[in-house]
Amino acid sequence: MNRINVASATALLLLPVPSLFAGRFAIASGAADNQVFQRDSRGHAAVSLTGTAAGIDGRAVEIRALGNNGPLPNLDWRTAGRIQGSRWSASIALPTGGPYRVELRAGDEAQALTNLLVGDLWILAGQSNMEGVGDLANVELPNGLVHSFDQADRWVLAEEPLHLLAGAADRVHWRKNAQGAPERLEGDKLAAYIAARKKGAGLGLPFAVEMVRRTGVPVGLLPCAHGGTSMDQWSPSLLDQGGDSLYGATIRRVKLAGGKVAGILWYQGESDANPKAAPQFQSKFENLVAAFRAGLGEAELPFYYVQIGRHVNNTNVAEWNQVQEMQRLALRAIPHSGMVPAVDFSLDDGIHVGTQDHKRLGRRLAGLALGGHGIAPVSARMEGSTVRVVFSGVNGRLQSRGRISGFTIHDASGTVLPAIFRADFDPSAPDAVVLHISGKLPDGATLHYGAGKDPYCNVVDQKDMALPVFGPMTIAR
Repeated sequence: MNRINVASATALLLLPVPSLFAGRFAIASGAADNQVFQRDSRGHAAVSLTGTAAGIDGRAVEIRALGNNGPLPNLDWRTAGRIQGSRWSASIALPTGGPYRVELRAGDEAQALTNLLVGDLWILAGQSNMEGVGDLANVELPNGLVHSFDQADRWVLAEEPLHLLAGAADRVHWRKNAQGAPERLEGDKLAAYIAARKKGAGLGLPFAVEMVRRTGVPVGLLPCAHGGTSMDQWSPSLLDQGGDSLYGATIRRVKLAGGKVAGILWYQGESDANPKAAPQFQSKFENLVAAFRAGLGEAELPFYYVQIGRHVNNTNVAEWNQVQEMQRLALRAIPHSGMVPAVDFSLDDGIHVGTQDHKRLGRRLAGLALGGHGIAPVSARMEGSTVRVVFSGVNGRLQSRGRISGFTIHDASGTVLPAIFRADFDPSAPDAVVLHISGKLPDGATLHYGAGKDPYCNVVDQKDMALPVFGPMTIAR
């Protein structure tokens, strides 16, 4: 597939949109300006439109599609239907790419849809680190081939911040007013809220821009995340509440956007890192993935997620690491999934990934979406006075800035032992780390990486994929 000219696409996207005729011939449903349509396995999207036509029954409805250089091959004017009972329908199959302009006419009456794209749609779901709480400074710049179905259910050019809960169509996202009731901000209130925002950068736009950079295929984003939410709040059992539930609101928006997506990006787990919720986290997580796939009719729908990272806090430390380990282990139970770590990133406050590292995180997820893989620990074995740790999924070699940091050895009770005095990358094995040990390890000693809530971890591979938090891992002898 030829790479799409992003500069031309951006130029066409910014052309003034002609006003629609206010006459007898109107589009009622099926598409909107700036919409991104999910391509099928053959690289096309069927755009089906319906509309009304008062007083011109019997007229033929014609349709065509245009790109930057005029009508698309084999998609110039053709008859697509006929007006019957003051209603009409028409369809056209658009190839991957865009932006496109679709024109319809019935006699002297005409309508047009502009800036349409055909590519891949991705759901953005989870809690605040997916919603995006990075500083709105030096953010990822918009790209003409990346559009967003914003939370007010409008197709727009994607730009930071993607999420705007206060003005969302679904009540589950609204803030509570002074009387404690959910209230959607509109008009001047919403404008003032937007003008005052200083936070909101996330991983969604960097992910999409990287996907376009590497493939040329347009991307549509469906921002659905909500800060501070738990697995229980995302429960599929709340589907019947529709827009009053997070799962229900997400499913509603997908259907409104055409019903098909390329996959789901997920970042959540911080709210479940507590003694009550952590033990059930993995089962709830696996059930949610299964529910999304069933609800969207795609048994193998790709599901890529982020392992929770750092929190500058000393409460519920064990549960925080428990959730991280459950996220890692869930990979074995969830086919067509992938996980990227965030433990090595800088923060813009005590718990939220910083704007610049959200860009790295987006690129890591794009790597998974394009057939890449994450790193996984395979084994830890005592060899003389060293512990040799082997990993799978390493791109090139393991590396770090400065001395290797993040590994700890614990005794059988979980207490950290002062055992590692040096760590090296094995020059003869690009996927191994050698830990030099002082003294003899007790029986039951285990290895961890990223233990605690605010560790310093810095090992990545040559494609900037990081080691995941893991442990306890048995040290074989």
